[in-house]
Amino acid sequence: MSAGRFGGKVAIVTGAGRGMGKATALTLARQGAAVVVNDLRSELVQAVVQEIDACGGKAMAYVADVSDAAQVQAMVAATVQRLGSVDILVNNAGILRTTSPLEQISVEEWDQVMAVNVRGVFLCTQAVLPLMKAQRRGKIVNVSSSAGRSTSTFGGAHYTTSKAAILGLTRHTAREAAPFGINVNAVAPGSMDTEMVRDLATPEHIEQEQQKIPLRRLGTAQDEADLVAFLCSEEASYIAGATIDINGADLLL
Repeated sequence: MSAGRFGGKVAIVTGAGRGMGKATALTLARQGAAVVVNDLRSELVQAVVQEIDACGGKAMAYVADVSDAAQVQAMVAATVQRLGSVDILVNNAGILRTTSPLEQISVEEWDQVMAVNVRGVFLCTQAVLPLMKAQRRGKIVNVSSSAGRSTSTFGGAHYTTSKAAILGLTRHTAREAAPFGINVNAVAPGSMDTEMVRDLATPEHIEQEQQKIPLRRLGTAQDEADLVAFLCSEEASYIAGATIDINGADLLL
């Protein structure tokens, strides 16, 4: 599948075993990209790769912890060796913890959330930037959250802090990368109907939050994937350093 919006492009999508990452990987693949599907769980990664193969796309499975510098560097090196380049990076991998109030958050849990949600974005970006600068093109999309704009609906203070940090990292990276033809942006999804949310929130809590949203529904993984695909495309070639909200008008209340 070489034709399409992303024909000839190579994309790495982290945290792509399920939820928004999976939807993004599938969307990019259906539109022509060769996709490296990254996650910690091999069975999830393999299932997504099989789904991409079944629709005629091209995908490569890679199990790696994005908070580990050596594993990230190895993933990028393997991508270049097998697929030739890295044109798109979607920093989607993230974890949600609900511990509240703040004084009950352990140092270990705080560090774990920061390691995945912030250090992971930093390490993956750091690993691909030299390649993108050398080819003088590239698209990087960081998945933040409405929590980074306000506070978290389902997570604790550590989740809110980590997602706010991503917004600052996005702006600074965009400023450094733009002269090399690299677009760096973020998306800030609101309350989304994903496995991660349903693992931690009760159906009653989800329904309560849904009724607070002006559009009266949670966002879907595909809603977010379509926005990410737009930011990865040439249609968004003059967008850099931006954060695009996708929350059903939730932050307007």
